Amino acid sequence: MIATHNIEKISFDNDNMMICVDGIELKIPLEKLSNRLKNAKVIERTMYKISPSGYGIHWPLIDEDLSIEGILRDFKK
Repeated sequence: MIATHNIEKISFDNDNMMICVDGIELKIPLEKLSNRLKNAKVIERTMYKISPSGYGIHWPLIDEDLSIEGILRDFKK
C-alpha cells in the first residue's frame, strides 16, 4: 500500500526548501536535497505538483521528482 501524507505547504529561500508535511515542519538545504532544485530558477521551483495521495512532489519544468517517504526518512530529526 502506498503511504499517504498531508503536504500542507512548500516554500523556498535561496538555499533551502521549507516543507510542512503531516504537521512536521522541515527546513532542508537544497544542496543535500536536489541539485536540480538548487540550480533551478524561482519559477521552476514554484511550479510543482503534489501527487493526489501526497506520496510525492513533481517539478515538471526541471523534471524532478521527490518522494515524501524519502524526505521524511532522510531529513526528519
